[in-house]
Amino acid sequence: MKNLYSHADNINELLSRYGVKFGIYKNGVFKEQLFPFDPIPRIITKEEWDVIDKGLKQRVTALNLFLEDVYGDKKIVKDGVIPPDFIYSSSGYMAECEGVKAPKGIASHISGIDLVQSKDGKWYILEDNLRIPSGA
Repeated sequence: MKNLYSHADNINELLSRYGVKFGIYKNGVFKEQLFPFDPIPRIITKEEWDVIDKGLKQRVTALNLFLEDVYGDKKIVKDGVIPPDFIYSSSGYMAECEGVKAPKGIASHISGIDLVQSKDGKWYILEDNLRIPSGA
């Protein structure tokens, strides 16, 4: 029986064929690249995970507060933090939800927050997905 590592090249080839990609800004330039498959799991210490977990919870809370404001009081627009066109021209904006209050303030029940680890070992957010994340 083959192990997962022996399938890595085949899996990466399929990901390439089906265009599984992500974009990243480097030196102010947007670059799209293939999403690599790595069969070796990342080992995260409990201490490291505690910091990541706290940050992810804080981020999800902030994203839900953002959605509450966008569909509610719009303070973020009124205060000039985000231009109105940025929100209202977004493909994810749903005018039907204007004025709708999410139960318990939770508009995003599943948040796909992509983490990447840099060469120096620090963790960064690659992107947030508030639509139905893949794998859900």
